[in-house]
Amino acid sequence: MTTDPYGLAEGEYVPDPDRDTAAIVDGFFEHIAGTLREHALPNHLVAEMRARLANLEAANAHLIVDEPAHHNLRMTLALVAAYELLLPHLDRAAVLDAVRSGFVESLGDTVYEATRLMLDSAPDPFAAMVAISKSREEHAFGAGFTFHRPVDDDRRYDVDVHRCFYHDVLVANSAAELTPAMCAFDGNWIEAIDPDRHGFRFDRVTTIGLGGTHCPFHFRRTGN
Repeated sequence: MTTDPYGLAEGEYVPDPDRDTAAIVDGFFEHIAGTLREHALPNHLVAEMRARLANLEAANAHLIVDEPAHHNLRMTLALVAAYELLLPHLDRAAVLDAVRSGFVESLGDTVYEATRLMLDSAPDPFAAMVAISKSREEHAFGAGFTFHRPVDDDRRYDVDVHRCFYHDVLVANSAAELTPAMCAFDGNWIEAIDPDRHGFRFDRVTTIGLGGTHCPFHFRRTGN
């Protein structure tokens, strides 16, 4: 099995939202199925969650602003569907934990390993990471997000997210408390960055989901 299913180490990375969203949603529900077994809950709840997801997608179709938003809507509402159907069976804290772990852990190792392989093989890890960030901003996030780039040079890349489509969808569905779970997914690639090894560091001191006014994604070279 390849440790780089996204082709990050090959260069010229362009996200495939259809493939990536399917992998995330399917992995999420597989993880949730494990949670159901752990708590002796009926497995048919997963089918009900998938049906609820389809209904939520139809009800929220007006939020779609471009092709990336179509995929991001589905991914976000998968969490809402699971959240709604787990709440009658588990306490709220347990449901939040199940949704978070399902979203973060289902592809966690894959994302970490692909990112680490890309950084280890890149002639300039900082430049490679910035290129991937910019590609994802355009092709994976799109117009549902608002990006400000106060710094973009050979040593620093600051991209601040002032509007988050994920958060907007969750707020519209009375589930803003799920936004931190989506923020936590980034830890999978953030943890792959080794400043001593790769020559740059990444900082994100807050997010909209954690109460910040924006999400600061800041990349800095560490050497001279």
